[in-house]
Amino acid sequence: MGVEDSEPGFEEKQAFVDKEVKDKPSCKVELKCSFTDMSPEKLKYLIGAVRFDKLKSLVLPRSPGFDQFKLWALGITTVVLLLWVSALQLSTLGGTTAGPTAVKFEPPPYFPPPRVYKNEGYLMVSSNGGLNQMRAGVCDVVAIARFLNVTLVVPELDKTSFWHDNSQFKDIWDVDYFINSLSDEVRIVKRLPQRLRKKVNRYALYSMSPVSWSNMSYYYNTIFPRFQRYEVVHFAKTDSRLGNNLPVEVQKLRCRVNYEALRFTPAIEEMGKKIIKILREKGPFLVLHLRYEMDMLAFSGCTEGCSEKEVEELTRLRYAIPWWKEKEIDSKSKREAGLCPLTPKETALALRAFDISPSIQIYIAAGDIYGGGKRLSGLRAFYPNLVKKETLLPASDLKRFQNHSNQMAALDYLVSLNSDIFVPTYGGNMAKVVEGHRRFLGYKMTINLDRLVLISLIDQYKNGTLSSKEFSQSVKAAHANRMGSPSQRLQFPGKPKQEDYFYTNPEECLPPPVATTTTNDRSKPVTVKGKLS
Repeated sequence: MGVEDSEPGFEEKQAFVDKEVKDKPSCKVELKCSFTDMSPEKLKYLIGAVRFDKLKSLVLPRSPGFDQFKLWALGITTVVLLLWVSALQLSTLGGTTAGPTAVKFEPPPYFPPPRVYKNEGYLMVSSNGGLNQMRAGVCDVVAIARFLNVTLVVPELDKTSFWHDNSQFKDIWDVDYFINSLSDEVRIVKRLPQRLRKKVNRYALYSMSPVSWSNMSYYYNTIFPRFQRYEVVHFAKTDSRLGNNLPVEVQKLRCRVNYEALRFTPAIEEMGKKIIKILREKGPFLVLHLRYEMDMLAFSGCTEGCSEKEVEELTRLRYAIPWWKEKEIDSKSKREAGLCPLTPKETALALRAFDISPSIQIYIAAGDIYGGGKRLSGLRAFYPNLVKKETLLPASDLKRFQNHSNQMAALDYLVSLNSDIFVPTYGGNMAKVVEGHRRFLGYKMTINLDRLVLISLIDQYKNGTLSSKEFSQSVKAAHANRMGSPSQRLQFPGKPKQEDYFYTNPEECLPPPVATTTTNDRSKPVTVKGKLS
């Protein structure tokens, strides 16, 4: 939103900023080592393999007393393990037998050996935007750091955007897993070495915003020399700093970061699973990314369905945000061009046209809907089973995430990935990134609404030009190839904003589709998962 990129003639003397790099307490990397799910018989066999009469050979000769103590300790340990195996065997018999009913162990994560390379400098970044814009930006800067052979400092997250969320990287993503899982590709640290912290604090930090939609040659030829000169370079922005169509090795690394390394914190993962379990117990569910929110309406200038008082409120907000460049907006023409988020009522008409059952659960993945329950009534009239995380969980469960919009958005992200159908009503960052992630998980159904066509059809239906049946048939025909099925990413050299976004369709990382028995049936998603090789 309102991004100003560095131009080729960027003055380096203007790039220095005073930036205090404070020492922070280092975080411990805790790896929870445990057994895999192992049957009692196998454990008993393994323990029995250590014969008690051979335990003496395991004792290093020191003193007679010490040898006896070690032998005694090993013997006791073996007996305890055997008793534990017996308890496991009894617990599997059922009935009234006392003992644990379920024992689950998770293996420790595998981390590849670190990649050894000559470090050419340190890259610091300040991510900008909401959760999913920052997510894509993190994937880009990891790839940039990898192919420039520099060390990446864990990114700072945006705390000055509309949402004013002060969450740090470690509050949203598992930072230790992020660092260790990519160690064979790039070196990532939590903070600058002390020598460089002192240097930055004493002098200045070289800061810049790379030109957006750039290829790797730009980073090799323009950005890399600045690492050689200043040692530490700071990117002030991370959104869309790489183009959509790059060498396959760069694309695969971006995918690896996105789908493997960026794992949410355990607290977010567990709460997301809890929401999904509650929904699954009641049957299939659809996630609706309903972007009829105050910030989106103010930014886009879309006021369909709003009162005069609401239009004035949204206009004031748009003028109050300096980095939202577009101020004077014609809402009517913008809506007709398909550039506005759907209203709740328009969304209901679209879902009905797709013959989506009125009884399905609809999880609304969004912030507060502008106009509240009154505005939602147009959707609820057709689909009464509307839920949100706030209605599914007690307030105590969400207390730790409240006032942290990015953490709340992370919960919606997890639920969206696991839904039966995902429907975004506007093509924002979450809509794009979730669609691509669902493709990677097996081409899961995502209805990518063509708002230009849909708005025209809705208006024709409302004025009586189209019957209900004709409206439904037209909507289905217009979206036959917009259901998250395999497709080739559109490319327009020199016009990156008109191309298909890489994170919406990362085809370099996706498997070829598996043929179904009914080749024309687009209602069933392919079930093959993507692989990063």
